[in-house]
Amino acid sequence: MGKGGDASAATQGTRGPIRLVGDKSEKYTWAEVKKHITPDDAWVVYKNRVYDVSDWHEHPGGGVIFTHAGDDMTDIFAAFHAQGSQSLMKKFYIGDLIPESVEHKDQRQRDFEKGYRDLRAKLVMMGMFNSSKGYYAYKCSFNMSMWLTAVAMVYFSDNLAVHIASALLLGLFWQQCGWLAHDFLHHQVFKQRKYGDLAGIFWGDLMQGFSMQWWKNKHNGHHAVPNLHNSSLESQDGDPDIDTMPLLAWSLKQAQSFREKNADGKDSKFVKYAIKFQALTYFPILLLARISWLNESFKTAYGLGASTENAKLEMERRGLQYPLLEKIGIALHYCWMFALSTGFGQWSVAYSFMYFFTATCSSGLFLALVFGLGHNGMAVYDATTRPDFWKLQVTTTRNIVGGHGIPQFFVDWFCGGLQYQVDHHLFPMMPRNNIAKCHRLVESFCKEWGVQYHEADMFVGTVEVLSHLQNVSDEFLV
Repeated sequence: MGKGGDASAATQGTRGPIRLVGDKSEKYTWAEVKKHITPDDAWVVYKNRVYDVSDWHEHPGGGVIFTHAGDDMTDIFAAFHAQGSQSLMKKFYIGDLIPESVEHKDQRQRDFEKGYRDLRAKLVMMGMFNSSKGYYAYKCSFNMSMWLTAVAMVYFSDNLAVHIASALLLGLFWQQCGWLAHDFLHHQVFKQRKYGDLAGIFWGDLMQGFSMQWWKNKHNGHHAVPNLHNSSLESQDGDPDIDTMPLLAWSLKQAQSFREKNADGKDSKFVKYAIKFQALTYFPILLLARISWLNESFKTAYGLGASTENAKLEMERRGLQYPLLEKIGIALHYCWMFALSTGFGQWSVAYSFMYFFTATCSSGLFLALVFGLGHNGMAVYDATTRPDFWKLQVTTTRNIVGGHGIPQFFVDWFCGGLQYQVDHHLFPMMPRNNIAKCHRLVESFCKEWGVQYHEADMFVGTVEVLSHLQNVSDEFLV
């Protein structure tokens, strides 16, 4: 078991020769690094230096650190951290990687990696990571106007059609809140991370009923390893966003993954049925997605459970970062939502349920449609065979453009910046107001190096997602 940077510790055995933390003469091969892939035995590489972060559940960013156990985290570290953060890693340093031992990288690959690191440095120099406070003030104000309008439509009207329109507007408001919380919690807006977290609690916990810490654990893990399957049952290097079994399978391996849970090693009748019809059940599942997220958020905020093993470990070892604020925020969300969903006490139970589920199901669809288009139906990898950072982010991600009668300006607004999903995954801390300008540079870089990125309009992208689900079903049922 690793010592997580304990400067007094020396270890030996399967982990290599005896060494003291800080002994710069120690050298490790890539094969040795790859042995340490679990949270309680986690090594990571940053710029050819090896760090032992075993059991480091106090990591400020949470359990996402373990998604790169046994791997090179140089580029995902740069994507998630402010300049200077690497100084905090000194106590975890155990030695250097032998570059020549990384046999899967030839000189062209090394040049390619240097090229995209140089591009990132260029974007920093251009000020592309500086947010426009005026832009975000406008987006926040517009969102609040949507909420006030939805409330006013209930308060001042007795008309059924107006109430249904209010519920749909509320669903759209929640979707747009999701994009705002996303930007704040990626620290695109404020350099001081605490301010971003507090804004995330407002737009997440209070306005949506979504736990800020639940979201950060899940979403940061997704960003680090998009569309990856775990390398083992004990590791945590897979994407939580594609952990959708037994309802949906995004690869044949995933479709067959529940066999090991059964004594006979075969698929259950439910799994066979669910995967067989998953192309048909995809949209109905999206309609119910928000209910699942509300449930997981409530459990996280009030310590009643966790959605993944990674989140469970994070909660057990670290707890909530803002325990009181999260509890208050979610409690107040249900207070105002109860008042609105009951017509301020004037509606029947059935009418209230109609309003609540119209808003909730439409929001689930609006949210999931966008990030479903972003990744679903794209390449899926095993964590052990993942490509480099740039190719992983690009090949697992789809940009969304206007088309089939849907204008680009609507796509830009509806998708909240995630129409540039490829660019966002490469530079998650870049504010939304700069991402379109960044896209032109990313496009040029991809062409220069022969890396293909994919884009489709909302109709074609949806067809691609459904076709992919059907192809997995067909493979599974053979």
